[in-house]
This record gives sequence, structure tokens and C-alpha cells, in this order.
Amino acid sequence: MGRSDSNKGKKPRGSKSGTLGKKNFSRGNAPKRNSVPTKQSSDPDLIRLNKYVANSGVCSRRDADIYIAAGNITVNGKAVTEMGFKVRKTDVVKFDGRLLNPEKKEYVLLNKPKDFSTTVRDERGRRNVNGLISNASKSKLLPVDKMDKDATGLLLFTNDGDMTKRLKSPKNGLRKIYHVVLNKDLRSADLKKIQEGVVLDEKPVRVQEISFIDNAPKREVGIEIYSSKNKIVNRIFEHLEYEVVRIDRVIYAGLTKKDLPRGHWRYLTDQEIINLGMIK
Repeated sequence: MGRSDSNKGKKPRGSKSGTLGKKNFSRGNAPKRNSVPTKQSSDPDLIRLNKYVANSGVCSRRDADIYIAAGNITVNGKAVTEMGFKVRKTDVVKFDGRLLNPEKKEYVLLNKPKDFSTTVRDERGRRNVNGLISNASKSKLLPVDKMDKDATGLLLFTNDGDMTKRLKSPKNGLRKIYHVVLNKDLRSADLKKIQEGVVLDEKPVRVQEISFIDNAPKREVGIEIYSSKNKIVNRIFEHLEYEVVRIDRVIYAGLTKKDLPRGHWRYLTDQEIINLGMIK
């Protein structure tokens, strides 16, 4: 990553036979190539350091300038305080010793339609949810959790590995509300059993709330649950000898389907990202 030299081929003033004054560079004392990249606005692979830092999620670009000026940012082991400095994605950039990832964190919410798989690699050739959000980002976005092929409703995608890990952690117990349609009317006695907590795999499964849907048949219920176990809603009803005909996730971790038609996606708002970031 050397600098371009517009005087290449010309002898500097005061030089003899092309040598730079009295200073000779031998193999042993030749200047080392800078490990820190130089500003080269014509190089498409370069990105401004403040943007690199901001994309990593550490702070805003404006705050990044402050940290750069203060010497908090190092590039390939060297502190950089120059405004407008540019780096490559392959350079090692650290903030107070913490390695940064320049990929911008993105968050996409999909209202999943029926008959789409959430498996990253579906060997059966089924339609995959990733195809529905293919235009959302150039980055590889993955669903935070899995949903059955026949299930519908909210599904969150991101390239933020730390966020995904927090949201999937069983200890967090994210709030989820489902609209469930059963193969037959739910008996009041069974509704009470679910309210009190059914036992699956020798462990009680608690639901926060379950109720019939207003102005709908008794085979339609709404259920609010915080469990992160796979297919937990289906298993609750199957345990009581009901078949889940349709299941739709209408709320996920505070996110709703408002103004989001089936099969469509949207980016999370800044406030929604902040709210999810508060989950530890």
C-alpha cells in the first residue's frame, strides 16, 4: 500500500547518480512498508476510519471522530489520530484494545408466510425464507430462531451474532404471543390446565396468558409465552390431544405485525434496535 510518486524517474536536487543526498538505503536499513494504510481516495477498497468504527456498532460516526482524535483507535497496532484516515476491511482496527468488525449491523423483520422453511440449507428443495428478504441487505442475514414450515408470523433476521445469542438465550424468556387454531374446540377444563401449567419432559411449562379469541370459534385461542423451547406451543396442545391446524406469531420481543402484510419485511427502527439491545 505504498504512496504514488509523481516524480518517479526524476533525480532529486542535490542527488548524485540517483541517490538521495548522503543517505543510502541498504537491505538492512531500508524503510519498512507502513502496516497502517495511507489515504488513497481512488482505491474503492478503502473506507473512512470513522465509518468503519461506526459500522462496528461501537458509536456514531461523529463520536468516532472524537475517539480517533483522542487516540483510542489503532490500525494494525498503531494509534491513528488523523481525520479522514482510510482503511481496508482486512486491516486490524481496535477500539481501546477491542477488535472491531466493520460490517454494519442490520435487522430485518419478516411477516413469514406459510410453506417457507427457515432452515439455512434445505436439502428437500423447499422454499426458504431467505429468498423473501434477499433484497434487504448485501450482508448475509440469518433468522434469529426457527419456525415450522407451516407456521406464519414474525421472524427476525440479523447479522449481529451477539444480538442473536442474547435473544436465543433461555434465561431471557422473550415475550411471544401466538394466534393458534386447533382442530377442535378447546375445552374450558383444558384451558385451565394450560393456565396452571402443563408438564412436559418432567418440567412444568408456564404460560403468561391464554384466552379465546373474541368473536371467533372456541378452537381459536391466543397464547402468551416466554419459553424459548422449540415447538413449545404445539407440544402444549398435543399433550392435551389437540392438533394445531394453524399458528401465527403476532408479537415477538415487543415487535408487532402492524403495517406489515404477510410475506413482506421491514427494517427495525432505531428505537426497536435499542430496545432489543437492552436484553442481556
